[in-house]
Amino acid sequence: MVAHSEGQLDQVFAALADPTRRAILARLARGEATVNELVAPFQLSQPTISKHLKVLERAGLVSRGRDAQFRPVRLNAAPLAEAAQWLGDYRRFWEESFDQLDEYVKDLMQKEKDHDHSRKRK
Repeated sequence: MVAHSEGQLDQVFAALADPTRRAILARLARGEATVNELVAPFQLSQPTISKHLKVLERAGLVSRGRDAQFRPVRLNAAPLAEAAQWLGDYRRFWEESFDQLDEYVKDLMQKEKDHDHSRKRK
């Protein structure tokens, strides 16, 4: 991954670290909205939501359009796809680790079962 992409990936994960920003993205996944529409479900001020939107914009996760007096905020899912791909690169590692752990637990359970059988025979 190139340095620019790594910087953007850092910004995406930093933006996603906040539950309010994740909720804003979830709302925008249903369609564009104005800042006032995004303020409505939260008990936060318009300037606070605007600050969250700036973080999301810097991460490339949202964009603001211009439609006369109306400036809709839109979701840009491409950076999310990059983050998902980055996480997916570790999926094989996780799966292999879980498979090894599963085999280890099965082995321990079998040894315990064998030990219990041998004790009962004595």
